[in-house]
Amino acid sequence: MNLISDILLSSGAFGAAIYCLVLSTRLKKLTALESGMGGAIAVLSVQVDEMTKALHKAGGAASGSAASLDGLATRAEAAAARIELLLAAMYDLPDPGNVPTGGPAATHDASQKLRVLRRRSARPDLEAAG
Repeated sequence: MNLISDILLSSGAFGAAIYCLVLSTRLKKLTALESGMGGAIAVLSVQVDEMTKALHKAGGAASGSAASLDGLATRAEAAAARIELLLAAMYDLPDPGNVPTGGPAATHDASQKLRVLRRRSARPDLEAAG
C-alpha cells in the first residue's frame, strides 16, 4: 500500500512540475517587451498618456472658448437692449404723412420732402496754407 501511495504522490508531483513549466513559458511569452502582449501593453500605455495630455489641452481650450462666448453673449444682450430702446423710441416719432400745421413745416407742399443738412466743421489739417 505504501508503494502505491508513493507512486501516486510522485506522479502528482511530476504533473505539477510539468504544469508549472508550461505556465512559466507562457508567462515569459506574455511579458516579452518586443513581441507579444508586453509590447502591446507598453504601446497602449504610451497612447493613454498622450491622450490624457491631449484631453487636458482640449479642456483648456474649451474653457477659453467658453469664457469668450460668455463675453460675446454679454455684448449681444447689451446690443439687444439698445436695439429695443431704439425701437421703443421710434414709436414716439410722428408719422411722416401727418405733418403738423403751423411753423416752418407748414410752408412746404405735401409733395416736397423734408431734408436735413449737415455741415462739416473745419479741420485744421485740411485748411489751405496761407
